Amino acid sequence: MSVIDRPAGAQPPGPATPAAPASSARPGRSPITWVRGGGLASVVFLLPMLIAFGVFSWFPMVRALVMSVQQTNLVSPATWVGFSNYSNVLHDPDLLTAIKNTAYFAVLALIFGYPIPLALAVVMSEVKRLRGVYTALAYLPVVVPPVVSVLLWKFFYDASGTGVFNSIVGWVGLGPYPWLQSATTAMPSLVLEATWAAAGGTVIIYLAALTGVPPELYDAAEVDGASIRQKIWHVTMPQLRGVLLITLILQLIGTAQVFLEPYLFTSGGPADSTLTILLLIYNYAFGSSLSGDFGSATALSVMLALALGLLSAVYFRLTRSWSTS
Repeated sequence: MSVIDRPAGAQPPGPATPAAPASSARPGRSPITWVRGGGLASVVFLLPMLIAFGVFSWFPMVRALVMSVQQTNLVSPATWVGFSNYSNVLHDPDLLTAIKNTAYFAVLALIFGYPIPLALAVVMSEVKRLRGVYTALAYLPVVVPPVVSVLLWKFFYDASGTGVFNSIVGWVGLGPYPWLQSATTAMPSLVLEATWAAAGGTVIIYLAALTGVPPELYDAAEVDGASIRQKIWHVTMPQLRGVLLITLILQLIGTAQVFLEPYLFTSGGPADSTLTILLLIYNYAFGSSLSGDFGSATALSVMLALALGLLSAVYFRLTRSWSTS
């Protein structure tokens, strides 16, 4: 309808007025509505987990921080000494030896223990028959209790000519070798056993990751004439990049906390060649005398935790683009 045809007194149409909201802002939830909505049930289900974490995880952390600034043997009343425990640990000549040995163990474990599980997983993924048997055999060392594994290998490392390993190398005219009694071969011997004991779990992780690699990628690479080595390098490795980065940092953290092998095999010897950081912490607390220095032990534990936390933060910062690309 035009302006001429508009009835008298009628106003021209203006901009539409937005409709008022049907209701005002949502009122806050009352305790009754929160309970009816399942909030109380959620707290009840979470309470056991919170109690377990508080008793077995958070409380020991806080207790360790407090003990690190105390002089205590857990029997006599504790006395506050401030940062004297940290100073004593930093000035202990055994600390540098422990750091060097731990770093040496970590490097050897990365050289031998990091690629071997990946190679085993790739080979086992190509096996068409009895794959379950091979998987069970690879995981079997993980099932064996760690103390039993160490004692078994300690028997294998017998330095006499009739020892298991010395008998094997004697078949080709080598040995006998003082595996655990020599400062040169003690640490590699520990790494060999630790690799055997822990590789099975990593193999399972890699096998699970390999099942997620699309078969079409291998088919396309085979059509292009790629060899097995090229398919592994250009297809398998890029697809496992994220898993490889995670297992690498887990192995670094695990090797920095190695304790069982040097404690049961050599007790840190010979000549402190297998003294690690955790073994030094144990010596502070239990090895020196009946009245152990738990303050220095917890101080070194806190320092190790901070160092591993900083290492993890830097590692994930540097590898963020690699894991997402």
